[in-house]
Order: sequence, then structure tokens, then C-alpha cells
Amino acid sequence: MNRQATRDAKGTLLSVEQLSVTYAVRRGWLRAASDLVALKDVSFELRAGETLGIVGESGCGKSTLARAILQLVAPSQGAISWLGQPLHADSRDALRKLRAGMQIVFQDPLASLDPRMTVLEIVSEPLREFRPELTRAARARAVGAMLARVGLSAEVMERYPHEFSGGQCQRIGIARALVLEPRLLVCDEPVSALDVSVQAQIVNLLRRLQRELGLSMLFISHNLALVRHLSQRVLVLYLGRVMELAARDELFQAARHPYTQALLDAIPVPDPARARERATSPVIGEVPSPIDPPSGCVFHTRCTWAQARCTSEEPMLEVVGGEHHVACWRWREIAATRSESE
Repeated sequence: MNRQATRDAKGTLLSVEQLSVTYAVRRGWLRAASDLVALKDVSFELRAGETLGIVGESGCGKSTLARAILQLVAPSQGAISWLGQPLHADSRDALRKLRAGMQIVFQDPLASLDPRMTVLEIVSEPLREFRPELTRAARARAVGAMLARVGLSAEVMERYPHEFSGGQCQRIGIARALVLEPRLLVCDEPVSALDVSVQAQIVNLLRRLQRELGLSMLFISHNLALVRHLSQRVLVLYLGRVMELAARDELFQAARHPYTQALLDAIPVPDPARARERATSPVIGEVPSPIDPPSGCVFHTRCTWAQARCTSEEPMLEVVGGEHHVACWRWREIAATRSESE
């Protein structure tokens, strides 16, 4: 059985291999352009009905990854396949046929909606583009049905975005993304601009819609508590590189990379006594500039486990058991130390 047939047997919808995105950045008029490496050699697969959480600090390439997958940003190298077909931004006709199956929900719910359009016009726009055979009445019925799915009344169809709260605007954005019944929904920080109570409502809505519609999702967030609630697997990015990739429970219970552990330690604990007692792995300093990343392991400048090898040799993503992958020279020592402490 060839590689593609193996993927199809496992129900893989999306395959990303060695994806890199590089921008040329000019620093002043008299200086030559420098390369900003936003993503480097990112690889993963997304299965049917699965949610893959993508986490990392701001500036680590999460949104760039989402946009590169949707061909909104041109990859510098690597391959992206959707349902076994390669995606290329220069093949517009082929890409357009596939785009209806891949939709995105953006971070800012109000900014992502055209203020001059009514809710009916906003949500029905994808139908006008991809299903021109539908009558105006058929489009209105489809919009009303999708608004009901996301918890909004059909009575809102003639209103404008500024008349709604942030949470309601995000529900409209979700309805717009799902009205074509896509197989993949990319959620780029979809709740970070919302109040905490509203965040929970939107995350629960996404979980229900995924179950009802059989969606696969890429859920991008810096909030690991939400990622744990929603995802089956988690990919950890740092300066555009994959630090760790594992099943959700395994990652949260037995993280191998120091950066992942530091992110987990930053999750708030509601019990003050437990918060004081738990051991933490603080991250030192700030994220380095992607224009001038550190040599070797890009995390070594902030890592308490760093040694001489980490400063000169970049670790590759290594399988540490089952589907658990980690890019760290010292993951065995880290795992052994944590086992002893437990």
C-alpha cells in the first residue's frame, strides 16, 4: 500500500509536510532585506472529525500556519494536501473548487463582518459565490436554518453587525463559515476577544456543531484550558517550529518539551493553596525576533535545561512513543526527572 492510500485508510483530510513561510523584511532604506522565518518545516495530519489544537505565545506562527493552509499566505516551501489533492495558490480554478470545503472563523468578531451588509447578506454571500443556482428564497431559508443552529433567531437577518454584542457577532461569523457545510473549520483565536463567560458559550457551541456536522477543526489559541476542553491532539509552536505534537491527554499529563511544560504551568489554578504548592517551569525573558532567531534550538535562550549542544544543533521532531513527537535533545532526562518527582 502506498503512502497516499495509507493516509486515506486512516481518514486523513489534511496533510501538511515540511511547510515553511518566509517573508522578506527591509529594515531601513539603506539596509538589505532580511528573511523573517514565520514557519519552518511544520508537518502534521488532520483526521476526519478531529480537532487539532495549535498553541504557543503571540508571534510564534499560529495564524500564519492557518493562513498558509488556506492559501491566504503563499508558502515558501513544503506541501499541503486536502483530501489527497495538493493545494497550490497558483492553480486558482482547482483551488476555488476545494475552498468551499475549508472555512475560517477570525479572531475579531466585529472586524470580520462587513458593517454595510445585513446579517442575511453576510451569511448568504458564500452561497451566492459557490452555489449560484440557489434562488433568493432558498438562500434565505439556508441562512435562517444556520442561524438557528448557532443560537440566533431568523429575525436578526435584516439587522447590521453594529447592533450585536461580540458573542453574537462571532455566532454570525460561525454561521457564515458553516453555511456551505465545509469539512474543515479553522478557528483562529475565535474567543480571545470575548468575555470569559461568552468564551465558554462559543467553545461549547463549536463542540456541538462539530459533533452534529462531522467537522474537522484546527483550533488556534494561547489558552491551553480551552484547547484541552476542545481538542483531541495538540501541536505546540515556538518561533514557527514544532516543539511538540501529541494526543491531548498525553501532552497535558506527560509533556516532554520544557516549553510545553512552561505553558502548562502558566494555566491558572483556582485553588490558591494548590497554586502555591505546585512546581513550575518559568519561561525566561521574551520571545526572540524571528528575523534573527537563536542558533541551534530556538528555545535555548529561555530554557532552564539548555546545554552546549542546544546552542549549536537544532533538534529534529522525534517520535518518543506512539504518536507523541518532540523536538528536544534532553527529553529523556526531562521525562526521567519528572517521573522521579511524581
